[in-house]
Amino acid sequence: MKVICFGDSNTYGYDPRGYFGGRYDADRRWVDILAAETGWTTFNMGQNGREIPSAAPVLPADMDLLIVMLGTNDLLQGRSPEQAAERLERFLSGISMDRRKILLIAPPPVTLGAWVSSPQRIDDSHIFARLCQVLAERMGIRFADAGKWDIPLAYDGVHFTEQGHMAFAAGLLEELK
Repeated sequence: MKVICFGDSNTYGYDPRGYFGGRYDADRRWVDILAAETGWTTFNMGQNGREIPSAAPVLPADMDLLIVMLGTNDLLQGRSPEQAAERLERFLSGISMDRRKILLIAPPPVTLGAWVSSPQRIDDSHIFARLCQVLAERMGIRFADAGKWDIPLAYDGVHFTEQGHMAFAAGLLEELK
């Protein structure tokens, strides 16, 4: 099975502990854990700082599953949950793939930390997750809420810890059963 994981720094595997950031080792990133546990061919299309793109990427036709987790950076840049959900709908609508082969994951809610100083951002991330679920149901796309997977976040309140990546992978594997 061929799987594309499309997202932001938490998909990329960003390690916030270093001064210039970096990346967790492959055995600590959820995308690579997914590949190791399933034997699937996974393509990590995570990018640090990625907001929801205005246009869908061109994807290979032979993909079996597209996993999308976006929206955190949009909220951190001041977009409302509703604005982020509208952007996400436009993005997903532009993907020319059988909708049953798309899994939309609502990112886990942010927490207070170095990058999140406002309780409003936390509330917004919870609202965004609910809007993602409504959007997925309306579009006929599979949905998972990573907020239910107890993902440990780093000091910044945004990025997964190594344990967070393992918890995310465990939640995703359970969802994909």
